[in-house]
Amino acid sequence: MAPAPVIRLHPDDSVLIARASLPPGLEVASGVVTVDRIPAGHKVAIKPIAEGEPIKRYGQIIGFATAPIAPGQHVHTQNCGMGDFAKDYAYGVDVKPVPNFDLPATFEGIRRPDGRVATRNYIGILTSVNCSAHVASLVADVFKKNPFTGDNPLADFPNVDGVVALTHKTGCGMTQDEPLALLRRTLGGYARHANFSAVIVLGLGCEVNQIGGLMQEQKLAGRLRAMDIQEVGGTRKTVEAGVAFVREALADANKVKREKVAASELTVALQCGGSDGYSGVSANPALGAASDLLVRHGGTVILSETPETYGAEHLLTRRAVSREVGEKLVGLMRWWEEYTQREGAEMNANPSPGNKAGGLTTILEKSLGAMAKAGSTNLVDVLHYAEPVTKRGFVFMDTPGYDPVAATGQVAGGANLVCFTTGRGSVFGCKPAPSIKLATNTPMYKRMEDDMDVNCGTILDGEESVQECGQRIFELMLKTASGQPTKSESFDFGGAEFAPWVLGATM
Repeated sequence: MAPAPVIRLHPDDSVLIARASLPPGLEVASGVVTVDRIPAGHKVAIKPIAEGEPIKRYGQIIGFATAPIAPGQHVHTQNCGMGDFAKDYAYGVDVKPVPNFDLPATFEGIRRPDGRVATRNYIGILTSVNCSAHVASLVADVFKKNPFTGDNPLADFPNVDGVVALTHKTGCGMTQDEPLALLRRTLGGYARHANFSAVIVLGLGCEVNQIGGLMQEQKLAGRLRAMDIQEVGGTRKTVEAGVAFVREALADANKVKREKVAASELTVALQCGGSDGYSGVSANPALGAASDLLVRHGGTVILSETPETYGAEHLLTRRAVSREVGEKLVGLMRWWEEYTQREGAEMNANPSPGNKAGGLTTILEKSLGAMAKAGSTNLVDVLHYAEPVTKRGFVFMDTPGYDPVAATGQVAGGANLVCFTTGRGSVFGCKPAPSIKLATNTPMYKRMEDDMDVNCGTILDGEESVQECGQRIFELMLKTASGQPTKSESFDFGGAEFAPWVLGATM
């Protein structure tokens, strides 16, 4: 039996979601016939909605009617806009015990000497400033695998996943307060990351972000090798010294062995990009089900993208383990309101054009779907960008909504795996953490099968439930953490996507 042409998400909703493109004249509910063509993933009204009246999806407000809307009409940017409404933060009222499994799941991880567990084994080349980016890339290129020809300079080191240069566009011409501290916190998180067996940091020598200051502030002495191009003697000599360091590190890095470890050693960054109207129906809830499973096994998930949680934060504060944790989240929202106002922007500038083409209308609607990635467990901590994750369970990290910047902060915080949902078809990687791509719908999955790891469109197709898809995702998390390559890894994604959040003036 074919699934219904529309999806009802909550009994209180005033709209339904088109499972596929709907023609005019189609009955979608009792007595409700489509007036317009409704694109796939978009919304159709099932009741009269007066101008100024709230529009509901997920049982929550996603916007307000900017014009009268009749049953059967297409509901989108032409008749739905933002508006203010009271939110009940109700700190902690939905907190409940999280049952843990007696026999936790396991994966084959790499136990580091300090006890931390890695899912990959890279040698990293970091840069203090953009001025050393090219030199860092020249060093990494000596050891670069070619995913198309099969050439592999690391063939004699099968336990090393690669040598990666993580370069960026800042490090100088910046103020020496919060912007510099944030960059150093990000670089420090990567320098300490369990998925790196050895790290070198290259600087120019005269930049604001002096390597000595970075190492002192982030307590990195003895953790990494440092070189300044000006001190070493220029490009050629620095590349030669960098290559020599990597060759020296490879033999030791290759000695690692994978061993069975508990799933509690996983810290998963939750991301969504190129979202569509199905994201909050299929892939995000399925990832939420997988997140719940991981937390029940003692692991950790990190939700981020603060602007894409805006308008839904009151649902997370209800799950906060303390009022302090909940108030930290609300405080972030106030900061973002002030930040966007100061910059002449508005929070509803997100969703992107692609999001809107896929059926998302307001940031409220996008946020309600995005937060589903975190499942239903308690919110145990709220962190600033790139701060170390120290508590197990569901945590929130303040980041922009821009995916590479958000994921960079999560990995700096310690994420050793990334799960990334997409409806439009984002291509993405995040070295040194492997990235699993989850497609929201079957047509896009089939079109971009070389890039997508999981088809969550099976939920829309009526082939499996959200929980069943979540179980598949959880099992793939364990396999990927054990060394099974992801689709993005097959194309060597993950170096160019390193993007620390740039704050403050560039001078």
